[in-house]
Formats: sequence, structure tokens, C-alpha cells
Amino acid sequence: MVPHLITALTGPINELEQRVLESMPAIERWFRLEWMEHTPPFYTSAELRNAGFKLAPVNTQLFPGTFNHLTDEMLPLAVQAAMAAIEKICPEAKNLLLIPESRTGSASYLENVQRLVQVFTQAGLNVRLGALGGEIKAPTKLALPDGSELVLEPLLRTRGRLGLKDFDPCTILLNNDLAAGVPRVLEHLHEQYLLPPLHAGWPVRRKSRHFESYEEVAKKFAKLLGMDPWLINPLHGQCGEVDFTSAGGLDCVKTQVDALLTKVRRKYKEYGINERPFVVVKADNATGTGILSVRDVKELDDPAHRDCCRSGRVHEGQEPRQVFVQEGVPTFERINDAVAEPVVVMIDRYVVGGFYRVHAGQGPDESASAPGSSYVPLAFAESVQLPRPGARPGASAPNRFYMYGVIGRLAMLAAAYELEATDPEAENYD
Repeated sequence: MVPHLITALTGPINELEQRVLESMPAIERWFRLEWMEHTPPFYTSAELRNAGFKLAPVNTQLFPGTFNHLTDEMLPLAVQAAMAAIEKICPEAKNLLLIPESRTGSASYLENVQRLVQVFTQAGLNVRLGALGGEIKAPTKLALPDGSELVLEPLLRTRGRLGLKDFDPCTILLNNDLAAGVPRVLEHLHEQYLLPPLHAGWPVRRKSRHFESYEEVAKKFAKLLGMDPWLINPLHGQCGEVDFTSAGGLDCVKTQVDALLTKVRRKYKEYGINERPFVVVKADNATGTGILSVRDVKELDDPAHRDCCRSGRVHEGQEPRQVFVQEGVPTFERINDAVAEPVVVMIDRYVVGGFYRVHAGQGPDESASAPGSSYVPLAFAESVQLPRPGARPGASAPNRFYMYGVIGRLAMLAAAYELEATDPEAENYD
């Protein structure tokens, strides 16, 4: 099933789909050459928005907590990718220490951890769970909705190595974005692989830096296909410290919003798009739902409107301070008349699956990542068919998925660029 698009299936998105399918050999060769030069993140998820006239990522997670939304049919792909990733990093690995987030009260998140344990166990590893922080003093059982259990154990740091009682891992997999800061127990590990690296966490990471990298990747890719990079790239800007309660630093936000709206209007006029442009204001240094949609810069003068941004709590209870301004990409995909956003999930450089985040209460200019959202497997969950050359654009689920996978991999490649630029060891080497 390809979700219903309100816009007619004849616009630039279908021209892009056609061009991508016709260029598949060149695209795959281009990705191969890029991966020879750049190391992909260990795992990634990319949240996309399909406007009918534009398809672009709007968020890229380096500690994805959504593996529970992959179907059983997708599991073999995830296991194969996990095996390939581990073989590159630590071929002799037999033990994997998985460190989850502290929000272990969320049934959905625990199911994500359960699926990760399943993937890496089937990839041939002994997997155990370690708890950050000092709250867990002894092995603790966590009940899952299906009646099974996970066991969370206290971490042990011994002579520069991190493990559990009677468990010394070669590889440590973080499923925790470190929004609350980097614990000392994770620093300066001796001959152990920490994945993703510490500089992938929010104490270092910035959305603005990621989308600068994505813009570079999108331009290279667009040159390969002979197309306008704007069709796959959301325009963006960034501000430093902003206090939404006192309006401190708000002038920068207004300037960025006004400039971005002007650029988007120009693009809409160029492509004959009869939509009213909007931008989104979100935290630059955290994940979460602190997102404000703005269609007119005057809206920022209204304290009640601004309060939407700070009332959307970001991860670990922080409020947005550093601000990222991004072109709003409306979504005209619908499943049963509800807004749908595709999310592509990757391990190493491979797409392993995906799903639609669906929300009946949100509009096309609002995020589906909000309380009340549900999840529907992407069309390709029903089969692992390859794209079908010659199929009419917009009519083939595998073809539409292939295009989603290409954009998802562009976001993953941008994350690789981003991590290289922020690698403290690379700086010291220079």
C-alpha cells in the first residue's frame, strides 16, 4: 500500500521518483564510493516529510528508539546488517553490552530494547543490559507487554573497562542519547568499542550542524541526478541562546524566520506551489517535541504563541535554549485520513525497514511525533521486493520505498559527515 496523497500524483515528487529509479546504478555506485571515504553511524533513523512537491528529512536520530515498530518480516534484514556492522568493528566479538535510556517505564521503549536484544542475539552475540546512573543496585527484572522480561544490571567499571558482573564485552552499544550529559563511567574506555561514540550525543550534537552536512550531501546528490537540491533539502538557519519566557535572543529568531520564509516563498513561486509557506522553530541541542510552527514573523511577538515551543518538553525535561529554524515541509500523505510521516530505519549503511508515524489530530504542517500517534509498517514490510523499473510513478510501493530509502541514506551519510567534523580524536590528530 502506498498511502494516499492529497496532491495529484503527477508533480515533482513523481518526476523525482522516475529520475531516481532510472539512475539506480549511478546512485548505488555513488553511495558505495561515499562509504569508502566515510564511516556510517552504527544505526540511524530518518524522519521524512513528503509534500508531494518535495521529499526531505526533517530529523535524524543517532540513537533510534523505534526498532519495535519494525515487523517480524524485516528482522532478517536487521540481523544481516547487524552482523556486517559488528564484523567490521570487532570480528571476534561474542559479548555486547546494551545501555538503554533511563525511561524504562515506557512499554513502547522497552519493546524497542527487546527488539534490539533479539536482533543482536540472532547476529551471534551474548547481549546483556547495563543501567546508567546509580539507581540500579542489583539485577532488576522489567516486565514487557507480551509477558516476557528484560533484566537490567548495574554497570561495573574495572581498570578502564566497562561491563557487568562476570561479563566483559568487546562492544558497548548505547541506546541513550546522553541528553542529560556524559557519565564519567563511559569516558576513556580501554580497548572497548563504544557505539555510537560519545560525540554523537546531545552534549555535542547540534541539528544545525547535521543539516549543514545534509545540505552538502544533497548538493552532491542533486548534481549527480541533474536536479534542484531544494527538492530534497529543507532550508535552515540557527540561533544561539534564546529564552522564550523573557524573549531574550528573540531578534535572531525573527531574523532567521523572516529570511527563511522569504526564500521558501521564492521557491514556491518558482514551482507554482499554491501553499502558504511555514517554518519550524525547535531546540538545536536536543530531541523532543518542543516545536513551534510559524507562518508569519509577527506570530513571534505573541507570548502565548511562543509558549508552544517551551511547553513542548524536550528529552530529559530540558527546555529549548539553542534554537534551530527549519523550512517546514508539509506532509500530504494520509492513512485513513490521518497525517502520516515515513520513518526509515538503518543499521550500518543498510536500510533495514521503516514505518509510518500516523496522527489523526495533526494537520499537514504539524509533526506526527506527538502524544496520540500510532505506527503503521511501511509498504515494503509485506515483501522484500526490489524496485520495479517501468512502473508508473506513484503506483508501486517498492518504488516509493526505494526513494524513501535513498533519502534516508542521504541523511545517514550527512550524519557520517557530521560525526567526522565533531570527532575530538580527529581534532587532536590534526
